[in-house]
Amino acid sequence: MKSTRLLEENGLRTFLLVMDKGDEAFEQITGFAEANGVTAASLTAIGAASHVTLGYFDRDTSEYRYTSFDEQLEIASCIGDIADNQGGAALHAHIVLGREDSTALAGHLKELRVFPTMEVVLTETPAHLRKRVDPQTGLALISADDSTPS
Repeated sequence: MKSTRLLEENGLRTFLLVMDKGDEAFEQITGFAEANGVTAASLTAIGAASHVTLGYFDRDTSEYRYTSFDEQLEIASCIGDIADNQGGAALHAHIVLGREDSTALAGHLKELRVFPTMEVVLTETPAHLRKRVDPQTGLALISADDSTPS
């Protein structure tokens, strides 16, 4: 993966991450955020993948159900955020993927192997976002009460 800082304004940075064939996107984005002290950010991405694992939250069981796909897929849209989760960067992203027949897959992103590229724009937000476990779902969700302006 290659990265560059596109902008820095009022202490907030915008980065471009360009991933290569075989990169595991979730790991690369999370690792980049941790290495660069990014604790609050939004992201968008496009590109393509050869493997993905998507999740769907089952509210009856309060668990994610995961499905993996090993095929060439176009990343039509990927949006997400990064927040602090007990001292580490926590990536939460949703993705829409296009298949060869123009049908789509969508869900919570767990894994993505890039092929041939993925371009991510990561923009810091002017607040420190923090996650807290929601007692009803058991999920680590961004807490508006705990998020503070930078």
